[in-house]
This record gives sequence, structure tokens and C-alpha cells, in this order.
Amino acid sequence: MDTMFKGKNVLVAGGAGFVGVNLIARLLSLGANVRATLHRKDAVIKDSRIDYVKADLLLADDCQKVASDMDCVFMCAANTSGAAVIASTPLVHVTPNVIMNSRILEASYFAGVKKFIFLSSNAAYPPVGDRPVREDEMFEGDPPDIYYGVGWMKRFTEVLCRLYGEKLKKPMATVVVRPSNIYGPHDDFDFATSHVMAATIRKVVDRQSPIKVWGTGDDIRDLIYIDDFIDALLLAAEKGATFGPVNIAGGAGYSIKQILAICLEEDGYGDAVIQFDSAMPSMIPVRLIDTAKAEKVLGFKARTGIREGIGKTMEWYRHNRCS
Repeated sequence: MDTMFKGKNVLVAGGAGFVGVNLIARLLSLGANVRATLHRKDAVIKDSRIDYVKADLLLADDCQKVASDMDCVFMCAANTSGAAVIASTPLVHVTPNVIMNSRILEASYFAGVKKFIFLSSNAAYPPVGDRPVREDEMFEGDPPDIYYGVGWMKRFTEVLCRLYGEKLKKPMATVVVRPSNIYGPHDDFDFATSHVMAATIRKVVDRQSPIKVWGTGDDIRDLIYIDDFIDALLLAAEKGATFGPVNIAGGAGYSIKQILAICLEEDGYGDAVIQFDSAMPSMIPVRLIDTAKAEKVLGFKARTGIREGIGKTMEWYRHNRCS
């Protein structure tokens, strides 16, 4: 990996987002020539080595501009949000993401990009009960109703990735990664759009009282710390030769109650008052993904334990976001 990206032209689409920011930092350390797109948000990493380009990836011309002369493209840009937004406006992730993903794939192909990496989602999997779901089970049923729109959007883009990677006379290597819940520094801590880990960490560090938890707290999630995810993402980019989805996860499930308890312990908030609100939207009871393929094909296994990851994220949030 140390030599794969050295001197290569790499585009990070979504350069101000959570994954994009952390990916840019790592790519710089590996000697890559980084171009990154910005849309509504300003650049987070200020470094003269980064070629920031203001771009609207809904527009074909902008996609062509940013993909030009690139060796590798990481598609990290997306319209994202938490459970409340998905529940209240289920179409919010459909049309913009379908257009962006289609445009950037097409632009990358005609620009002669050698490798395209797409961040899919475990939300696209069909329900399989309380066991981890394998990569080959993606199309064995619909996604859960709450994820129907975003799930099929991700599936459609995966089909496009397979088209470009396998079905054209001159294919473009495409790699699809399906992450579990990622958390860590530079996460989205805005309650209106954040995911469960970032929202929980903010509530604890900000000493909210009472701490309100949506649902019963019994939903189970797999969590992966951002540094581990970037490790796996770069391994997938290095070792993936053509279309071949791979799950990237921490490899263990934790209930929302357990996550909250660890956050409270790590931050010393012993007298917290907790209120569970079953009337508020939660998602699906158990969401776990199988990591056997990542271990076998990529040689990847997450190294950061849940307590260590939460502690690092709390420390970062306290010093960078707290008023």
C-alpha cells in the first residue's frame, strides 16, 4: 500500500465529508497527488498539496472536470442523514445520489481512470435476522422498508459498478465496499443528520440531561473506527482488480444501550438520566455484516476496540466541536 498511491493522481469525491477528510489525510501521508471535490462545505484539511475543486457532482461537466487525469477515484460524496430524516423524507437519498453516482462513474470511465472505488452501504442488505449477512446475499430480497429507497439506490449503483467493471469490452476496475457504522474524528455531530454513535457521543460529552434515546435501546449495530475503515478501504483499492463487493466492519455487535453505557463510563458521566422513547424512529433490530471475505481477501481485521475508539472520538469532539 505504501507504494501503490505514491505519485498517483487520486480523486476524493466528497473532500469535506467524514470519510473524505480522513481519507485525504492518509493519502497525503502515502505520497499521493490528491484532488478533492467541495460542494457546500469548506475544506477541512488546509494543505497546499491538495487540489480542491468546487464541483456539483449532479452536473456532467463538473464530473468530467474533476475526473480528468486521475488514476484512481474514491466516490465518498453522498447525500446522507440519520434515522429521522430517512423516516420523514425517504426520497432524500434517492435521486441526487443516483445522478451523482452515475455521472462520476461515466466521467471516470471516459477519463481513463484505472480504478474506481464506491462506498456502498450495509443498509442495502435484506433482513437476515440476528446473524451477520454475507456479500452474496445482497439481492436475496428487498432491503427493510425503512431503507427501501436508499438501499435500492446503493444496489443500482453497484449494478453500474459491475457494468463498468465486467460487462464492457474495455472495463474499468471497480471496487465496492460495504461498511458497517463508521465513527471517529470529523464525524457528523449535527443531531439533524448524524448517525447513532456521533449523536450519542455528543449527548454524553455535552452532558445533556436527560439523555434521550430513540427506540428501546436494544437495536444492535456493528461499529468500525474510522482509522480501521481507511485501512480497509485502501487495502480494497490496492487488491481489488475488478467488481467484487466486500464488507468492512468491526466484527462485533453492540446494542445502543451498551454503546451508551460505554460512552458514559469513558467520559465519567455517572449520574446521567436516560430516557428511552419508543415512539421515535429507530431502524432495524439487528444489523450485522460478515467479515470473513475481508479477512481472507484483504487480510483485514479491525484493530481498534470499541472503548478505545469511543475514547479517541470523545477527545476529538471535546477539543474541536464543543463550545
